Amino acid sequence: MDAFAQLNMAMQYIEEHLMEEIDAQELSRIAYCSEYHFRRMFSFLAGMPLGEYIRRRRLALAATVLKNSKEKIIDLTLRMGYNSPDAFAKAFQNMHGVSPSQARKNNVALKAFPPMTFRLIIQGGTEMNYRIVEKEAFFIAGIKKRIPLIYEGKNPHMDSMWASLTIDDFTELKQLSNVEPTGILCVSANFTEGRFLAEGDYVDEYIGVATTKVAPNRWEILSIDACTWAAFTTVGEFPKTLQDTWARIFTEWFPTSGYESTGGPEILWNESPNTTKPDYKSELWIPITKGSQI
Repeated sequence: MDAFAQLNMAMQYIEEHLMEEIDAQELSRIAYCSEYHFRRMFSFLAGMPLGEYIRRRRLALAATVLKNSKEKIIDLTLRMGYNSPDAFAKAFQNMHGVSPSQARKNNVALKAFPPMTFRLIIQGGTEMNYRIVEKEAFFIAGIKKRIPLIYEGKNPHMDSMWASLTIDDFTELKQLSNVEPTGILCVSANFTEGRFLAEGDYVDEYIGVATTKVAPNRWEILSIDACTWAAFTTVGEFPKTLQDTWARIFTEWFPTSGYESTGGPEILWNESPNTTKPDYKSELWIPITKGSQI
């Protein structure tokens, strides 16, 4: 089944129910994937979370309603799902630069936000190197911190986590590592619920190792169930090549692969602490399941 055709059917559903509460489960049913995967893929394809897209579409529609009808602002506020006129007015002002009442005047500039549709554009056939791996259950043992996501450039919150670990810490962790991917790992889990991975959203970040051993109590433990993984290899400038590949996985590979993300933890393996090499190698592990469209 054409994944992009199903996505566009889901987008049409949004338009048809824009002035109602959008049923995310119905969207995922139309798109033939899980709700998590739909939101995650949408975020990468659209460059914004699903909730933000719906908010902007509603506010664009609100401007049209105000210009072309005499509907009371209080009534429109309720139809837009806002609890108070003040909340609606603030959101409207932030998008359009004017208040709802000012929007009704002549010669007032307002912002359009047209509906989105998706299509696959072939731009050069750049290869993506990956393998499918079946893994039994294991643990991540290491340090943990809830940090904001940053999609471009280095994340200072991650840098501070790395700086908190001593040579003895790394030695102890490496002795625990006994399953693939081996060595020191970065693991992202428990993504912000609802908005799904916009820049600035929060995620539990671990620096640790994959193990089946019993780890000392001083380490945080993340349990990972047995599942199938897609492991993508990247070689190039760090972190740009890795970040570009992460986006391509959700905008190119998933829509055409027949798989979808389970929503479980995502694992990053880097070849060494020296990230300045022009051919720096990383491996990104994403838990997957067969998609409904197969």
